[in-house]
Amino acid sequence: MRILYFYPENPLLPNQGNNSRANALLHYFKSRSIEVDLVGVETSVYSYESIKEMEERNLIRRGYLLKEFILRKNKLKYSLFYSIPNKILGRIKHFSRIRFTHQSDFNSILKSNQYDYIIISYAYWAGFVIDNPYVKNTKLCIDTHDFLTSQFQNLKGFNLGKYFQKEIEILNRFDKIFVISAEENYLFSQFLKKEVITLSHIIENKFSKVSSSKKYDLIYVASSNSHNIDGANWFFKEVYPLLNKKLKILVIGKICNYISDFDNVDKLDFVENLDDYYSDSKIAICPMLSGTGLKIKVVEALSFGLPVVCNVRGVDGMVNKTNNGCLVANVPREFAADIELLINNEKVYSEISNYGKDYFANNNDRETCYNIIDAIFK
Repeated sequence: MRILYFYPENPLLPNQGNNSRANALLHYFKSRSIEVDLVGVETSVYSYESIKEMEERNLIRRGYLLKEFILRKNKLKYSLFYSIPNKILGRIKHFSRIRFTHQSDFNSILKSNQYDYIIISYAYWAGFVIDNPYVKNTKLCIDTHDFLTSQFQNLKGFNLGKYFQKEIEILNRFDKIFVISAEENYLFSQFLKKEVITLSHIIENKFSKVSSSKKYDLIYVASSNSHNIDGANWFFKEVYPLLNKKLKILVIGKICNYISDFDNVDKLDFVENLDDYYSDSKIAICPMLSGTGLKIKVVEALSFGLPVVCNVRGVDGMVNKTNNGCLVANVPREFAADIELLINNEKVYSEISNYGKDYFANNNDRETCYNIIDAIFK
């Protein structure tokens, strides 16, 4: 079996949950001896050096990178070929990120190869294969990653009905639709005529890798999207002042650029491997006031048996909303109290940790998820 997998970002960068998901899927394909050609978008952090590394590790058969589109260097061309035509034709520009040579370069790959399946990540790249004469009899799959209509709701001119209708129209052009959460499955399956499959995040069980002595009381891993920035601002403005300053806190990821310096807070904007840091931490936090879908950093923490303290958005996408390894609080004082409870009460800590381990084993353990994917590509 041969698959063409389009994922725009670098799967080797671990500090974003979406990259971890793509990386896990590549490891699944390798474990099943499925040949994969990978297509991405070249950026300052995604070059052919990364492609070569994935080829050498046998994660992919061959890799291709489309040229990055930089708006500030192409404002006139963008206006003439995209912005103005979109306005004239009434098209929603946010549902397509395909620019200039992207389509022709993608078509060149299709012309030179035969594939059993094509997987497109994110609905705004779906145009690569919709009504494409070079697709022929290939089965089309889309990994949604998120409910995009919700992501667009704060944009100027947003119209719920128009945006949702467009998203459904796009997804209906695929044979199989992958979603990351039970909520998204329920939503999309009400409107789609095609097969909707919940494919949760795949992670190796790492309960045995946890260190007995912990350097950090709290670990917070996040990228710099707007939801995380709002959550980080809320935590450090409203919750942090309520916490014991003897607590040692570790922050990892691009979110560090938006967090002030504190004596008891270590910040690492990038690490090669998160495992050592999770295993050296006692509790994970996920302060998020908005955003949709499964929070992959929550699942990663559960894979180490770490209890998680989060807002209600932190348990989005989880099958169980309680007894899942997470303590949920939306009020700053309650959020801080949950952290202090886990720090000071070993019995409660052990109970919440065990709930998380059970949840993870039943829903995100690698073998559990592999069995689900086997049925997709049988």
